[in-house]
Amino acid sequence: MLVFSKTNGFHHASIPVGIRAIQQLGRENKFRVDTTTNAGKFRLDTLRKYQAVVFLSTTQDVLDATQQTAFEQYIRLGRGFVGIHAATDTEYNWPWYNGLVGAYFNGHPAVQQATVRVTDKTHTATSFLPDSWVRTDEWYNFRNIAPDLHVLATLDETTYTGGTNGATHPIAWYHSYGGGRAFYTAGGHTDDSFREPLFVRHLLGGIRYAMGQ
Repeated sequence: MLVFSKTNGFHHASIPVGIRAIQQLGRENKFRVDTTTNAGKFRLDTLRKYQAVVFLSTTQDVLDATQQTAFEQYIRLGRGFVGIHAATDTEYNWPWYNGLVGAYFNGHPAVQQATVRVTDKTHTATSFLPDSWVRTDEWYNFRNIAPDLHVLATLDETTYTGGTNGATHPIAWYHSYGGGRAFYTAGGHTDDSFREPLFVRHLLGGIRYAMGQ
Protein backbone atom coordinates (compact mmCIF):
# COMPACT_ATOMS: atom_id res chain seq x y z
CA MET A 1 0.00 0.00 0.00
CA LEU A 2 1.00 3.63 -0.45
CA VAL A 3 0.81 6.20 2.36
CA PHE A 4 0.46 9.74 0.95
CA SER A 5 0.93 12.67 3.35
CA LYS A 6 1.36 15.80 1.24
CA THR A 7 0.04 19.00 2.85
CA ASN A 8 -0.69 22.41 1.38
CA GLY A 9 -2.47 23.70 4.47
CA PHE A 10 -2.11 22.78 8.13
CA HIS A 11 0.68 20.21 8.65
CA HIS A 12 -0.03 17.74 11.43
CA ALA A 13 2.95 16.99 13.66
CA SER A 14 1.54 13.47 14.13
CA ILE A 15 2.16 12.46 10.48
CA PRO A 16 5.59 10.85 11.13
CA VAL A 17 4.18 8.94 14.12
CA GLY A 18 1.28 7.77 11.95
CA ILE A 19 3.65 6.62 9.22
CA ARG A 20 5.68 4.60 11.70
CA ALA A 21 2.52 3.00 13.10
CA ILE A 22 1.33 1.97 9.63
CA GLN A 23 4.79 0.65 8.75
CA GLN A 24 4.69 -1.45 11.92
CA LEU A 25 1.26 -2.78 10.94
CA GLY A 26 2.72 -3.73 7.58
CA ARG A 27 5.58 -5.65 9.20
CA GLU A 28 3.20 -7.46 11.55
CA ASN A 29 0.57 -8.26 8.91
CA LYS A 30 2.75 -8.95 5.87
CA PHE A 31 1.95 -6.05 3.55
CA ARG A 32 4.49 -3.63 2.10
CA VAL A 33 4.15 0.05 2.99
CA ASP A 34 5.59 2.71 0.70
CA THR A 35 5.37 6.37 1.77
CA THR A 36 5.47 9.62 -0.20
CA THR A 37 4.63 13.32 -0.21
CA ASN A 38 5.25 13.40 -3.97
CA ALA A 39 2.04 13.83 -5.97
CA GLY A 40 3.99 12.73 -9.05
CA LYS A 41 3.42 9.15 -7.87
CA PHE A 42 -0.23 9.57 -8.91
CA ARG A 43 0.15 7.99 -12.33
CA LEU A 44 -1.88 4.91 -13.14
CA ASP A 45 1.18 2.77 -13.98
CA THR A 46 2.64 3.60 -10.54
CA LEU A 47 -0.58 3.41 -8.52
CA ARG A 48 -1.68 0.07 -9.89
CA LYS A 49 1.16 -1.60 -7.96
CA TYR A 50 -0.78 -0.87 -4.75
CA GLN A 51 -3.86 -2.51 -3.28
CA ALA A 52 -4.76 0.68 -1.42
CA VAL A 53 -3.69 4.29 -0.94
CA VAL A 54 -3.83 6.03 2.44
CA PHE A 55 -4.30 9.81 2.66
CA LEU A 56 -2.69 10.49 6.06
CA SER A 57 -3.74 13.98 7.22
CA THR A 58 -3.34 15.48 3.76
CA THR A 59 -4.58 19.09 3.55
CA GLN A 60 -5.94 21.38 0.83
CA ASP A 61 -5.05 20.84 -2.86
CA VAL A 62 -2.55 18.00 -3.16
CA LEU A 63 -3.16 16.65 -6.70
CA ASP A 64 -3.36 18.40 -10.07
CA ALA A 65 -6.03 17.57 -12.66
CA THR A 66 -3.97 14.84 -14.38
CA GLN A 67 -3.14 13.21 -11.04
CA GLN A 68 -6.78 13.35 -10.00
CA THR A 69 -7.81 11.53 -13.19
CA ALA A 70 -5.19 8.84 -12.56
CA PHE A 71 -6.48 8.32 -9.02
CA GLU A 72 -10.08 8.03 -10.24
CA GLN A 73 -8.92 5.41 -12.77
CA TYR A 74 -7.05 3.57 -10.02
CA ILE A 75 -10.15 3.34 -7.80
CA ARG A 76 -12.16 2.14 -10.82
CA LEU A 77 -9.78 -0.84 -11.00
CA GLY A 78 -11.35 -2.01 -7.73
CA ARG A 79 -8.63 -0.70 -5.44
CA GLY A 80 -8.97 0.93 -2.03
CA PHE A 81 -8.68 4.25 -0.23
CA VAL A 82 -8.12 4.98 3.47
CA GLY A 83 -8.60 8.51 4.78
CA ILE A 84 -7.18 9.44 8.18
CA HIS A 85 -8.11 12.64 10.07
CA ALA A 86 -7.38 15.64 7.79
CA ALA A 87 -8.04 13.62 4.63
CA THR A 88 -11.44 15.36 4.86
CA ASP A 89 -9.65 18.76 4.88
CA THR A 90 -8.43 18.05 1.36
CA GLU A 91 -9.41 18.79 -2.27
CA TYR A 92 -12.48 20.97 -1.70
CA ASN A 93 -12.86 21.64 -5.44
CA TRP A 94 -12.91 17.98 -6.53
CA PRO A 95 -16.46 16.63 -6.14
CA TRP A 96 -15.40 13.05 -6.92
CA TYR A 97 -13.03 13.15 -3.96
CA ASN A 98 -15.78 14.47 -1.68
CA GLY A 99 -17.77 11.38 -2.62
CA LEU A 100 -14.79 9.09 -2.04
CA VAL A 101 -13.69 10.38 1.37
CA GLY A 102 -17.34 10.79 2.38
CA ALA A 103 -17.45 14.31 3.88
CA TYR A 104 -15.58 17.59 4.18
CA PHE A 105 -14.08 19.04 7.36
CA ASN A 106 -16.15 21.81 8.96
CA GLY A 107 -14.09 22.98 11.94
CA HIS A 108 -13.22 21.51 15.31
CA PRO A 109 -13.10 22.46 18.99
CA ALA A 110 -10.05 22.04 21.24
CA VAL A 111 -8.54 18.59 21.75
CA GLN A 112 -10.55 16.88 24.49
CA GLN A 113 -11.95 13.59 25.72
CA ALA A 114 -15.18 12.37 24.13
CA THR A 115 -17.19 9.16 23.84
CA VAL A 116 -17.44 7.36 20.51
CA ARG A 117 -20.55 5.18 20.14
CA VAL A 118 -19.72 2.12 18.05
CA THR A 119 -22.88 1.53 16.01
CA ASP A 120 -21.79 -1.31 13.70
CA LYS A 121 -19.64 -4.18 14.92
CA THR A 122 -19.88 -6.29 11.78
CA HIS A 123 -16.81 -4.59 10.25
CA THR A 124 -13.20 -5.60 10.82
CA ALA A 125 -12.42 -2.02 11.94
CA THR A 126 -14.92 -2.08 14.81
CA SER A 127 -15.77 -5.69 15.69
CA PHE A 128 -13.46 -5.62 18.76
CA LEU A 129 -14.26 -2.13 20.06
CA PRO A 130 -16.34 -1.39 23.17
CA ASP A 131 -19.85 -0.03 22.56
CA SER A 132 -18.73 3.20 24.24
CA TRP A 133 -15.16 4.05 23.29
CA VAL A 134 -13.75 6.90 25.39
CA ARG A 135 -10.66 8.58 23.92
CA THR A 136 -8.97 11.96 23.51
CA ASP A 137 -8.49 13.52 20.07
CA GLU A 138 -9.33 16.53 17.92
CA TRP A 139 -12.97 15.95 17.01
CA TYR A 140 -13.97 17.08 13.53
CA ASN A 141 -17.34 18.45 12.50
CA PHE A 142 -18.39 17.69 8.92
CA ARG A 143 -20.33 19.08 5.96
CA ASN A 144 -21.16 17.64 2.53
CA ILE A 145 -21.68 14.20 4.08
CA ALA A 146 -22.22 11.57 1.38
CA PRO A 147 -25.62 9.83 1.60
CA ASP A 148 -24.33 6.29 0.97
CA LEU A 149 -21.93 5.90 3.90
CA HIS A 150 -22.01 2.85 6.15
CA VAL A 151 -21.38 4.63 9.44
CA LEU A 152 -19.41 2.48 11.88
CA ALA A 153 -19.24 4.89 14.82
CA THR A 154 -20.74 8.18 15.89
CA LEU A 155 -19.55 10.87 18.29
CA ASP A 156 -21.69 11.52 21.37
CA GLU A 157 -21.88 15.32 21.37
CA THR A 158 -23.20 15.30 24.95
CA THR A 159 -19.79 14.06 26.16
CA TYR A 160 -17.68 16.99 24.90
CA THR A 161 -17.95 20.64 23.87
CA GLY A 162 -18.09 21.94 20.31
CA GLY A 163 -19.94 19.36 18.22
CA THR A 164 -22.21 20.63 15.43
CA ASN A 165 -23.47 17.47 13.68
CA GLY A 166 -26.08 16.48 16.25
CA ALA A 167 -27.22 13.08 17.43
CA THR A 168 -25.89 11.21 14.40
CA HIS A 169 -22.42 12.75 14.20
CA PRO A 170 -20.43 10.26 12.07
CA ILE A 171 -16.80 9.69 13.04
CA ALA A 172 -15.79 6.52 11.14
CA TRP A 173 -17.34 4.97 8.03
CA TYR A 174 -16.82 2.92 4.88
CA HIS A 175 -18.50 2.47 1.50
CA SER A 176 -18.08 1.15 -2.01
CA TYR A 177 -17.30 4.00 -4.37
CA GLY A 178 -16.40 4.44 -8.01
CA GLY A 179 -15.65 0.75 -8.46
CA GLY A 180 -13.44 0.54 -5.36
CA ARG A 181 -13.60 0.74 -1.57
CA ALA A 182 -13.15 3.65 0.84
CA PHE A 183 -12.69 3.79 4.61
CA TYR A 184 -12.36 6.92 6.75
CA THR A 185 -11.63 7.53 10.41
CA ALA A 186 -11.54 11.03 11.88
CA GLY A 187 -9.11 10.13 14.66
CA GLY A 188 -5.38 10.66 14.42
CA HIS A 189 -4.68 14.28 15.29
CA THR A 190 -2.52 13.46 18.28
CA ASP A 191 0.74 11.51 18.40
CA ASP A 192 -0.80 9.36 21.14
CA SER A 193 -3.57 8.20 18.79
CA PHE A 194 -1.04 6.10 16.91
CA ARG A 195 0.17 4.55 20.17
CA GLU A 196 -3.32 3.52 21.32
CA PRO A 197 -3.73 -0.23 20.72
CA LEU A 198 -7.47 0.08 20.00
CA PHE A 199 -7.06 2.98 17.56
CA VAL A 200 -4.21 1.24 15.73
CA ARG A 201 -6.26 -1.95 15.47
CA HIS A 202 -9.22 0.12 14.23
CA LEU A 203 -6.92 1.55 11.56
CA LEU A 204 -5.69 -1.92 10.59
CA GLY A 205 -9.28 -3.03 10.10
CA GLY A 206 -9.90 -0.13 7.74
CA ILE A 207 -6.69 -0.87 5.85
CA ARG A 208 -7.63 -4.53 5.45
CA TYR A 209 -11.05 -3.56 4.13
CA ALA A 210 -9.52 -1.09 1.64
CA MET A 211 -7.01 -3.72 0.48
CA GLY A 212 -9.83 -6.17 -0.18
CA GLN A 213 -8.85 -8.58 2.59
